[in-house]
Amino acid sequence: MLTCVIRYHIDPTQHDNFAQYARNWGQAIPRCGADLIGYFAPHEGSSTLAYGIYNVDSLAAYENYRARLAEDPLGRENYALAQREKFLVREDRTWLKRVSEPHGDSA
Repeated sequence: MLTCVIRYHIDPTQHDNFAQYARNWGQAIPRCGADLIGYFAPHEGSSTLAYGIYNVDSLAAYENYRARLAEDPLGRENYALAQREKFLVREDRTWLKRVSEPHGDSA
């Protein structure tokens, strides 16, 4: 299992557009085959950093997921929203692999 963490730099005047973008992905991403952990918008501190986090089984599964997402009507609409409104200044993807299990009493 791989975890993709997307770090977004967003226009601080367009938090509402980013929130709509995140809600749309909340529907499209699971439908297209990735395990969405969630989207996170600025609250305190930085007003420009936001994150999207999801899991896929492998990089090959990621490529299949991305192809389905590009064909998904809501996925296409969301890409168009971001291009039209220009609230995403930059996005960086980091791929992580979990190397520990949860700790503590509830584990």
